[in-house]
Amino acid sequence: MRSQLKKFIEQMDENSVAIIPAAHEQTRSYDTEFKFRQDSDFWYLTGFTEPDAIAVIDPSAKKPFTLYVRPRDPLMETWFGRRQGVEGAVKNFGADRAFSIEKFPADLGKLLDGHDKLYYRFAVDRDLDQQILGYFTEQRVRRIKTAYPPHTIIDPTPILGHMRLHKDKKEVEYMQKAGDIAAEAHILAMQKVKPGMNEGQVESLMEAYMKDKGASGVAYNSIIGGGDNATILHYVENNMPLNDGDLILIDAGAEYQGYASDITRTFPVNGKYTQAQREIYDVVLDVQKQCIDFTVAGNEYHKRQEFSIELLTEGMKKLGLLKGKTKELIKKRSYLKYYMHGVGHFLGLDVHDAGRYYLDQKATASRPFAPGMVLTVEPGLYIPPDDKSAPSKYRGIGVRIEDDILVTADGNHNLTSKVPKEIDEIEAIMQGSATRKAPSQKPALQKPARSKGTR
Repeated sequence: MRSQLKKFIEQMDENSVAIIPAAHEQTRSYDTEFKFRQDSDFWYLTGFTEPDAIAVIDPSAKKPFTLYVRPRDPLMETWFGRRQGVEGAVKNFGADRAFSIEKFPADLGKLLDGHDKLYYRFAVDRDLDQQILGYFTEQRVRRIKTAYPPHTIIDPTPILGHMRLHKDKKEVEYMQKAGDIAAEAHILAMQKVKPGMNEGQVESLMEAYMKDKGASGVAYNSIIGGGDNATILHYVENNMPLNDGDLILIDAGAEYQGYASDITRTFPVNGKYTQAQREIYDVVLDVQKQCIDFTVAGNEYHKRQEFSIELLTEGMKKLGLLKGKTKELIKKRSYLKYYMHGVGHFLGLDVHDAGRYYLDQKATASRPFAPGMVLTVEPGLYIPPDDKSAPSKYRGIGVRIEDDILVTADGNHNLTSKVPKEIDEIEAIMQGSATRKAPSQKPALQKPARSKGTR
């Protein structure tokens, strides 16, 4: 049994049962499907990689872990690939028992009857929702009840989200590998990009490299934005030419063993930053470094966001993008014109990973960072090309710099430091006068950063 499943069982209430569905294949068009990816929570608990499965977890049973899976079928396997089947679910994935998924509807009643509580996520699998709701409806209208269904339904997401926040040693190894692969792909882009290329060419060479190095694919749709496309936060068309004198913003990560990396670098298409580009870049890089230093145990998620806002507002004033007193500009949220997103998010099996950012329902108690958490740090500045209030030399420039930071007991560790972000180093790589090797990691911070920035 997987360690994650054991920990989940330990946190289930007495006399409860959990039903966790796998993902289904999704139709792309007509009779073709998107490439299958397993539901992250299901994979986290079971490790099972096939669609159309259901895990039933009953801590009070002698055999607490049951999998319902697609049966072996020679004809279907000829068309669509091999299946684990009932035998493989037990032998290869540690299930105590396994049955054909076709048996699940008939077994549902006996799986639930006699339990006080059911752990189940609604609105994830609508067909399964209807089966479970149908069971409760049937039990409610029966005149003579011979079975007693659960009286409480609990969403398991908070438990699983909290578990997934804290990565163990093996998860960190996977995330480091995902970070290394993506970092190398970013370096390759720096070496290959030149004026006249298309954004799509950069996308294809990076994604091919990631798969060649063992990634299952990209962790999310890559953002390859040249020129003023870099001012569009989630630009994914990736089909425009790259022009001499422009910056290119690349936000791309690899997925390895289910775990994501998430890296952004912004560099000149021709290999040389202009003075205006340097000025924007220097502000963002300084803020990113300070926010990385802030990402240590004990500091809080929300205060890190406030810290980034304060630093970037000061930077916008320095650049002439904003005028006024910093506190007043922040109070009026003037910074949103050029910095409109969070400074980072949890990272893990999903690129925007599970876990609550606040500890209370009213979102007033911000979660403190703790060892084992992985978060991105990604400040940015985006000056729209038609913003007549901004200095003309900055219009159409978008800069974001992003790394993946593991919180440790004595500081933090940058999982994506292999890819450069200093201007001189990037220019040297692009101009062919330097080769990038994996840097030695700086010693972890010995003291937590201040809880709130003051300038």
